[in-house]
Amino acid sequence: MELFNSALGKNITFVHPAYFIISGLSGIPSINYYYIFLFFVYIVSVLGNTVVMVVIYLDHKLRSPKYVAVFNLAFVDLLGSSALVPKVIDIFLFNHPNIPYRDCLTFLFFCYTCLCMQSFNLVALAYDRLVAIIFPLHYGVKVTHRFMLSLIAAFWVLAISAVLIAVGLITRLSFCESVVINSYFCDHGQIYRLACNDNYPNYVLSCLYPVLIFWAPLGFILLSYLYIGFTLSKVATVQEGLKAFKTCIGHLLLVAIYFTPLLVTFTLMEKIHPNARIINLSLTSVIPPMLNPIIYVLQTQEIKESLKRLLKIRRKSKITMAKSIIM
Repeated sequence: MELFNSALGKNITFVHPAYFIISGLSGIPSINYYYIFLFFVYIVSVLGNTVVMVVIYLDHKLRSPKYVAVFNLAFVDLLGSSALVPKVIDIFLFNHPNIPYRDCLTFLFFCYTCLCMQSFNLVALAYDRLVAIIFPLHYGVKVTHRFMLSLIAAFWVLAISAVLIAVGLITRLSFCESVVINSYFCDHGQIYRLACNDNYPNYVLSCLYPVLIFWAPLGFILLSYLYIGFTLSKVATVQEGLKAFKTCIGHLLLVAIYFTPLLVTFTLMEKIHPNARIINLSLTSVIPPMLNPIIYVLQTQEIKESLKRLLKIRRKSKITMAKSIIM
């Protein structure tokens, strides 16, 4: 960050606070029950996403390009939940609202990077479904392991670069008065509004990022499914169309769970109470990582069969081990 700021001018001095104060969930009635709920959600997220990652890693039949994206989504959900939930519980439940300046920027980096990757990963899965249904004969050529790994890697580079720019621009802000962040984490929008010097670049970034992270991915996903529906209506019977769409149910549920709360929040931004907005956004951050593995396990036949095979192998190995001990 010193290198970033040196490019702006050697003689510029920025006033960086020793710490920020996170206050978003303070003062909400019966909020302690919400922290217990967050803890439960976090445990389910960790267990669920770990199971999905282990199953995909152990079962060679799940090494298709689609499951590269599913594995990455589970990893991102696990990383994002681990970066956010324990810190939120520590801040609010154990009353540690003061977070050092550098720690706050690190917190922001991990939260926003995982938020970006969740959205981008849904795009990768949408592209996979688009090619699999519209070009089934060319699927093996168009969507290879190399292509999916390259796409996921490109999304990681894009997400990390975008968030690093946001963090770099925050380091050129001075904070002369308030250091109280009215959010549940180190939120970029809340931080740059506290600055007492020119924050216009941060404002421009805050207008561009929703397009990059939210509207562009959502637009691509909706257009891809509209194209799938239009094409199937022309070339397939109703039964064939429903069968094809059945393979998309899991992904559509993930898209709905991730984007619907954000759409509601952005649409009703001025009409809902700030506390309701904060809780709604915090739920948007923690609920999808919990539900994603559950949806994939329940909706994906391959993962269910893989789980049964792995459990059967484990049961057989235990029986064999018990017999060898007896003998």
